[in-house]
Order: sequence, then C-alpha cells, then structure tokens
Amino acid sequence: MNGKSKNIGSDLKKVDAHAIQPEEYEELPELTDEFFDEADEYRGNKLVRGGRPKAKNRKILLSIRYSPEVVEYFRSTGEGWQARMDEALKEWIKEHRSER
Repeated sequence: MNGKSKNIGSDLKKVDAHAIQPEEYEELPELTDEFFDEADEYRGNKLVRGGRPKAKNRKILLSIRYSPEVVEYFRSTGEGWQARMDEALKEWIKEHRSER
C-alpha cells in the first residue's frame, strides 16, 4: 500500500469472493422509483449533472475589463447586476444600431 492509499478496514477479497445465496435476497431492500430519481448518473467515469435545460440563445463567457465606476454602479444595484449590465448594453445597441 502506498502513502496515498487508505485502509478501509475491510477484507475486500473476501467480500468479492462471496456469492449471494437465494435466502440473502430477502434481506436486500427493494429499489424504488424514488431511489433512481435521486441517484447520480454517470457516463463512464464522468458524473452527468442535471440542471436546467440549455437556453436557445446561450450567453458567451468572456473576459472583459470595465472602468471601476461602471462596475461599482452596477454592483451597487444589488443581486442580478450582471444581467442589468447586459440589458443596458442591449438597450444601447437598439438605440445605436442605425448609426453603423
């Protein structure tokens, strides 16, 4: 065993070698729909996350620099400030679209 391994205190070879007998099946709990609804889903070794459905017009992750006064103003408006900044920029585009 290397330094990173943990001793779990069980004889896994013995557990792996054990064959479940018919009378032991009575001891096993019945798996309900609720059990499967709450289960984690894996594809290979990767955990598949649920979450909300993807939006039609997904936003683009972008790194950008704003002046401190712009950020301070929008942050001071509270939770959702980034969405309000997005709306302000979209409104500016509507007003200035014909100037291009």
